[in-house]
Amino acid sequence: MSFFNALTMLGGLALFLFGMNSLGDGLAKLSGGKLENILERLTANKIKAVLLGAGVTAVIQSSSATTVMVVGFVNSGIMKLSQAVGVIFGANIGTTATTWILSLSGISSGNFFVQMLKPSSFSPILALVGVILILFSKKDKKKDVGTILISFAILMFGMETMSGAVAGLENNQGFIHLFTMFKNPILGLMAGAVLTAAIQSSSASIGILQALCSTGAITFSSALPIILGQNIGTCVTAIISAVGANKNAKRAAFVHLYFNLIGTVIFMCVFYGINAFVHFGFLEQSANQLGIAIIHTSFNVLATIVLLPFSKGLERLASITVRDKKEKAKPKNSEMKLLDARFLERPAFAVELSKTTTINMAKVVRMSIMEAIELLDKYDEKKASKVAELEKLVDVYEDELGDYLVKLSAKSLSEHDSRLLSKMLHSIGDLERISDHALNIKEAASEMHGKKIKFSDEAKAELNVLTDAISRIVDLAIFSYINDDKKEALLVEPLEEVIDVVNEKLKNRHIKRLRTGQCTIELGFILSDITNNFERVADHCSNIAACELQIDSDEFESHDYLGRMKKDDENYKARYNEFLEEYKLPKYKKEA
Repeated sequence: MSFFNALTMLGGLALFLFGMNSLGDGLAKLSGGKLENILERLTANKIKAVLLGAGVTAVIQSSSATTVMVVGFVNSGIMKLSQAVGVIFGANIGTTATTWILSLSGISSGNFFVQMLKPSSFSPILALVGVILILFSKKDKKKDVGTILISFAILMFGMETMSGAVAGLENNQGFIHLFTMFKNPILGLMAGAVLTAAIQSSSASIGILQALCSTGAITFSSALPIILGQNIGTCVTAIISAVGANKNAKRAAFVHLYFNLIGTVIFMCVFYGINAFVHFGFLEQSANQLGIAIIHTSFNVLATIVLLPFSKGLERLASITVRDKKEKAKPKNSEMKLLDARFLERPAFAVELSKTTTINMAKVVRMSIMEAIELLDKYDEKKASKVAELEKLVDVYEDELGDYLVKLSAKSLSEHDSRLLSKMLHSIGDLERISDHALNIKEAASEMHGKKIKFSDEAKAELNVLTDAISRIVDLAIFSYINDDKKEALLVEPLEEVIDVVNEKLKNRHIKRLRTGQCTIELGFILSDITNNFERVADHCSNIAACELQIDSDEFESHDYLGRMKKDDENYKARYNEFLEEYKLPKYKKEA
């Protein structure tokens, strides 16, 4: 092979790997996390698990990606180890879909329609359609489809380039000697495993082997052990991903390894044992793309059929390898289990999990402010302690979610997911501040309880109006965020403005009571502290609702947006007047 042929071979390989990676990413992006959600909700039925694992892997074109996802599910507690086994088995079958697509390049016929089935014939058409979709379509989904089509065309072009670069090697003695050496099953097995471990994709390494087969110098006796080795090499990705995971996640990675190791040993022992007596004639024939696809699929299907009844045994073997040890006590914030770094490789799914975690945070925040408000009416030490604990938990949420979302923002996201990510990044700070104000309100209630002082009946009645309005605005903001409900979000800002008015009136009445001696300076400071915190809570609720209303636009300047809404929205004033009437302070009683 000349220097330039070698260069062409490497260039073809680079295009092939890039096309395969982009194809998988594009398909995962187009699915919007739906495929991963299917796996997440998996039942314990092993047959269904195998079929789902095969289906998902066939779509995303990577058994390694599926297995890494499964390791993440097990590590997060979303999936049990027993459920993961079936998915892993199915992933090995699903990855053979790529091999069958690549085998189409071996089609040879003078018939026009048969010739059009060759990827080299139809991939230029796909590339053209893909470019048109990317350049002229405004919809995000269509652009993603265009990316998928172009990625497939690049993949096939890389395959054709590799095949063309090695086409002249059929008479090269060095090349022939290299693959004659691989007739030794052990050497072939090792070569396939090392190549696949290096590029971390069995589909890609099988594609390389199929391209080399175009020389006609590779026999099935050389190709067979390489194919089996490639199944072992693909386990490296999952094992690497399990580093730092919990014991069950590590066991899931080892189940993948043992499935391929044991399956390979059984297959080789049976096959070569029978060959010693029967002497399979096809082994000395030149390997072709279709033959490699058949071998690859046959091995994985047969291994699944043989080993599926013994899946419990594989679980036990993995448990022996990864023994139960006294693990360090984990923090109680198990709510963060969904924020697994492994899911970042599937950004659309990671966005969905982040959304779920943010919703959980919002529910905790609502609980904290409601519990704090109740303390003003009836103080309870346990409830006060709970508010403090919830505030600490919300701080953890903000730190973990903030770090995770920043990492996620560096990934390739659809337009919708990118906006959802911006919404979460803007909202978690406001949610955290609401819990801070809940803690402040708890402190005010604790001070009143400790000093055995309380508001006058008149001040208490006025404060109840404000607490009712605060409870309402928190519910509107939180539930509009959780349910993506823009109708409820539209009610937040007029209510926030009413709360400002009520708060101002309450302060003025308090000053009058101070002048007439109906209230003490000490209670005045506490009341001012409570109302100021209430006002800040309403402001943060307004920010959260504004984010919800602005998610379909690229702007997140809430002050400008709300200013325009107050000015231009005809319904705004009507809502404002309704709330003003609903949260009217009781008639002020002058001193007799």
